[in-house]
Amino acid sequence: MEPPVTGQVAIVTGAGQGIGRDIALRLASDGMDVVIADLQRDLAERVANEVRALGRRTLALGVDVAKADDRQYLIDTTLAQLGRLDALVNNAAIQRVSLPLDVTEDHWDAVMDVNAKAVYFCCLQALRHMVSQHSGRIVNMASMAGKAASTPYHPIYNISKAAVIAMTKTFALALATEGVRINAVCPGVIETPMQDVVDREFARVTGKQPVEIRAERVGRIPMSKIGPPEDVAAVVSFLIGPDSCYMTGQALDVTGGMITY
Repeated sequence: MEPPVTGQVAIVTGAGQGIGRDIALRLASDGMDVVIADLQRDLAERVANEVRALGRRTLALGVDVAKADDRQYLIDTTLAQLGRLDALVNNAAIQRVSLPLDVTEDHWDAVMDVNAKAVYFCCLQALRHMVSQHSGRIVNMASMAGKAASTPYHPIYNISKAAVIAMTKTFALALATEGVRINAVCPGVIETPMQDVVDREFARVTGKQPVEIRAERVGRIPMSKIGPPEDVAAVVSFLIGPDSCYMTGQALDVTGGMITY
């Protein structure tokens, strides 16, 4: 059995709002010290203050995960200031709405650089340290979009999240004997600021109103309701905690029944 997480250190990228914020606060409530990494440092600092209020150590770092130097800075600063690294949650991601035949190379590069390439190389940076200490956990935030192309309106997002699932399984297989576990979480329709943006962008492409888009999406959920971000955070907490110590290479769905595989 793995030790309890109390006093361990986790990095959460894209933690300034939405699912990332809830993950950071849940891990802090579990007893972890948490590094809040976000492109918008003011949002990161706000969440860091919430972590401090829970009695845990924290850092708020303005980081662009698409940049190699920023990724290195994230790992180096965490180790220098908090003294250890036990868990990484790759949550930072972006969306771009477009029909498949309208995708440009700039669109492809923007989404894949953040959602796939940055996740891979954040894993790589963290794993170099985790393998050396023979312990660590990584949770990559994928999406139901990585398992089923539920809409044609964010085609490269779908592809990027399928890539996250594939890299999770690949890293997990390669490092299964090194004391490091790598898993993924696949949220569905979750109540976040990003979801509001998606509704507006889908409305722009389809000519419908955002409220119609939201109603249609919720109508496809078997549980008939949009998911709260804290439910996603609870699954991340489980995958980082010792109760999942015999799990690696998994991609767990949090979709209200929309995806069952």
